[in-house]
Amino acid sequence: MTDLLVLGGSGRTGIHVLAQAAERGHRVRALVRDPSAVHAPAGVELIQGTPANIDDIRRAAQGTQAVVSVLNNARASDNPWAKPVSPPMFMTDAARNTLTVMAEQGIRRIALTSSQGAGDDWARLNPLVKAFINLSNIKAGFTDHTGVDHVVRASDTDWTLARAVALTDRPATGPLHAADPGTTAPERWINRADLARFFLDAVDEETWIRSAPLVWNARG
Repeated sequence: MTDLLVLGGSGRTGIHVLAQAAERGHRVRALVRDPSAVHAPAGVELIQGTPANIDDIRRAAQGTQAVVSVLNNARASDNPWAKPVSPPMFMTDAARNTLTVMAEQGIRRIALTSSQGAGDDWARLNPLVKAFINLSNIKAGFTDHTGVDHVVRASDTDWTLARAVALTDRPATGPLHAADPGTTAPERWINRADLARFFLDAVDEETWIRSAPLVWNARG
């Protein structure tokens, strides 16, 4: 039973991480801005704070053994041209803070949300997709994901970056596929509930360490 620190637990993927981790018997702590707004399962400890503040992470990480970060660089809506509401490099700064705290407290395992096209996977994207990203406000998120990619790869931790394809709120379906970028063509979608399962499987089974696989749901 691993003691987990979850960052982004109030988000649309994070709520699935909290629920599934509790179902597995993990002792879970989540750092959230407003605990009163989070409908957490019984047994999940909510700590008020923000990953932008390293001292908040220090408090929340005490006694934990692994970190799951499902933070995102948010926009006002899912519309690609919606105004960004997160600081420009929110995820990167949070990852840097988290890695610093992990080093201080002897925590080695971290699994984080990434995106298809982040880091060196950008070169594999279709030119039309690249143009769309660069013209829309999605670009801020991609820039931030790439920053996370660089910071995490430079760390001395057992990291996993889950490069998710387009996320949906459909119910969990499985099966979920994961593969190193460039080895196979992924499908277009992944359900947030299934992505949460990938994170917990990766931590529980110690898989995909120091890897950045693409993850997706099978068609249908």
